[in-house]
Amino acid sequence: MAKRKQQADKASSDNESDSERSLVDVDFEFFDPNPDIDYLATKRLLTQLFNADAQDLPIHDLADLILSQPLVGTTVKCDGRESDPYAFLTVLNLNVHKDRPSIKALVAYILQKSSPDTVLHSKLQALLGPSGLTSSDHIGFIFSERLVNMPVQIMPHMYRMLADEIQWALDDSEPYDFKHFILISRIYRLTAEEAADLQASAPPTKRQKQSDPPPAAGVYSFHPEDELVRRFATHTLDYTFTHTQPRDADAFGLDMGGRMALIPATRLRDLAAALAEAYPQPS
Repeated sequence: MAKRKQQADKASSDNESDSERSLVDVDFEFFDPNPDIDYLATKRLLTQLFNADAQDLPIHDLADLILSQPLVGTTVKCDGRESDPYAFLTVLNLNVHKDRPSIKALVAYILQKSSPDTVLHSKLQALLGPSGLTSSDHIGFIFSERLVNMPVQIMPHMYRMLADEIQWALDDSEPYDFKHFILISRIYRLTAEEAADLQASAPPTKRQKQSDPPPAAGVYSFHPEDELVRRFATHTLDYTFTHTQPRDADAFGLDMGGRMALIPATRLRDLAAALAEAYPQPS
C-alpha cells in the first residue's frame, strides 16, 4: 500500500554539495513492508546496518519477522510498489518475539556490546534479561537503514508515520505499548590527519558546513540524523564491531563501528518533530 509521495532533488543526498545539485527530481514513495517483494532488499539493508557483525545474527529470520508485520513500518521506493526499497524504518517488540532465533541473537548482541558501559549494561540487563523480557515493560527495537545516496529529508516523515502506526496498533489492542526503544546505527572514526584530509578535499560549501570542531575521539555519525537521535536518548554507547571488515566503497574506506541508543518511548513524537524541523522537505 502506497502511503504518500515525497519529491526530492536527486543530488540532495547526505554527501553532495549545493554547487553539485542535479536538475533531476525523484519521487520517493512510502509503502508498507511487503513480504512478497522486499525480502532480499531488507536482508541487504540489515546486513549493511550491522556491517561485519551481521554474520553473528540470523539476518534471514530478522527480515522475515520485519516483513511479517506489514501494518507497522515504512519502506521507501523510487520505482513503484514492485521495486526494491532503498530505505526502511520499523520496530520489533523484543518481548513478544523473545523466542525467535533472531531476537535471541539480537538481545545477546546488545548485551555483549553494552558491557563496557556498566550503567547502560545494568539497565539493559534489567530490561532484556529473563525477567525483563517477561515483564509488561516492553522494549521496541527500531531498525533504521537506507542506501547512502538517499536524502535525509525522508527520515522525518518515516519517524512520524512510525509514531502514528504504533498508536493505531495500540488502538487495535496490538502489542506495541513500549517503555523504551533501542536503536543501533553506524559510526565511523577518523584520525586527526584523516579528518583534515577529508575537510581539505571537500567543496567550499561543504567545508563551511563542516567548520564546527570535530567530535570527541574523531567519531562521526554515518547518517546525519543520528546526531539528533542521540539527543533524545538517556544512554548512548559507541562500540567496535566484533569482526573487522576490509575498507570498501560502501564504508568509504573508513573505520566503521556501531552506536547503541536507549530512548524513552515517550520521546518518539518529539524526535519526529525535531527531525522535521532540522531536515525540512525541499521547497
